[in-house]
Amino acid sequence: MNLLETKWGRLAAFFLLYVTEGLPLGFAAGAIAVYMRREGLGIDEMGAFIAAYYAPWGFKWAFGPVVDLVGSKRIGHRRGWILLAQGILILTLLAASGIDYSANLRTFTLVMVLGSGISALQDVAIDALAVSRLKEEERGLGNGLMFAGAYLGQALGGSGMLYLAGAMGSLQPTFYAVAGLVASVWLIAALFMDEGGEGPPTAGVDASAVLKAIWEYVKGAATAILGSRQSIAALVLALLPASAMAMGLALQSALAVEVGLSDEQIATLGLAGAIAAAAGSVMGGLISDRLGHRRTLAVYVVATLVPTAILAWQMQQHGWIEPIAPDAPDARVPAASLVATFWWATVGYGFASGLTYGTRMAIFMSVCAPAVAATQFTAYMAGANLAISYSAAWQGVSVERWGYPATLALDCAAGLACLLVLPFVKPRQETTTTEALEAGANPYG
Repeated sequence: MNLLETKWGRLAAFFLLYVTEGLPLGFAAGAIAVYMRREGLGIDEMGAFIAAYYAPWGFKWAFGPVVDLVGSKRIGHRRGWILLAQGILILTLLAASGIDYSANLRTFTLVMVLGSGISALQDVAIDALAVSRLKEEERGLGNGLMFAGAYLGQALGGSGMLYLAGAMGSLQPTFYAVAGLVASVWLIAALFMDEGGEGPPTAGVDASAVLKAIWEYVKGAATAILGSRQSIAALVLALLPASAMAMGLALQSALAVEVGLSDEQIATLGLAGAIAAAAGSVMGGLISDRLGHRRTLAVYVVATLVPTAILAWQMQQHGWIEPIAPDAPDARVPAASLVATFWWATVGYGFASGLTYGTRMAIFMSVCAPAVAATQFTAYMAGANLAISYSAAWQGVSVERWGYPATLALDCAAGLACLLVLPFVKPRQETTTTEALEAGANPYG
């Protein structure tokens, strides 16, 4: 049986492959971050870890020409890269399981970041395989199922592993569980996905050809991104926080521990947030298609500020300012109203954040020049991932220096910054006559 030969086989295959993309992201930002805080690591250290973990995804565009030009005809051009990446990801998870991050955070981070970089490489290979295998009439449903797989993977890696860690009494077995889940998809890819002998366009590994392709790729990407006013504005939009972000990063995991939630409660909260985000993503996309992407994105961005600002106000009212390790002698007991606010703010933020996701992607797609759409869109996605990385870094430092309410307020201000550039991110069909002529002379727009 070859899953890539039938419509539903292809859809199932790409759904499962995207599950393996979401698994390590949810595991790092969810389960591991929670245990780091529970074991006394500072929020600045947690923020630095999450920032480092997301950083390779900001540079995944560099893998593009390598994946396109280098590969195995016998194993399969893109499938070979997927199998290699998943194999190395499994090894990094097993290696990380033996490292005490409390005592050797730098070594642990390096190993996990290697796994993150490999996941980014896998993402490029999966997307390339999807482009070549999904038929035109399958791509809408295919992309929807792929992102659904990513959400499921994040829920399994975060909430699922917290449930397991609570049952096992330790986080260590969860590394083996995540590795096992990836290994199961690896076996499916090895046994039931066959590209039919499709090989790379080059015979063997030609280093000079690869380097030349990378250089051409960088030039093409730069031309696509800087070729028009709206594409430059889109780049700025990508590099700015998409909205308030703190409630989706290390700060939220740290607070969940500090307000006294158990691992099972944190897992349930994470699952509720993931379901809310998935619902928001679908609803936000449907509404934005009817009312306009830029207009609705502005509303969605403001919506993410509401739960963030409410939580900041409640924390200020309860005097919950500075972070305190839950095992500290002067550890605080939070008021029930503060815990309830945190719970509903997290779920509400998940929904509001989901509203922004598909709409923001649609805006980026509307700016892309058809001739280089994949290159240009990948560059915008890389910029968005860099925004996640640096947001996690500064928020960790800010909490340690100025406390939670101030950091959440700064997060709201940073989230509003994207509204300043949003009016300039116009779809290509809305360009002026002069810009249209320029675009006609230059395929990069």
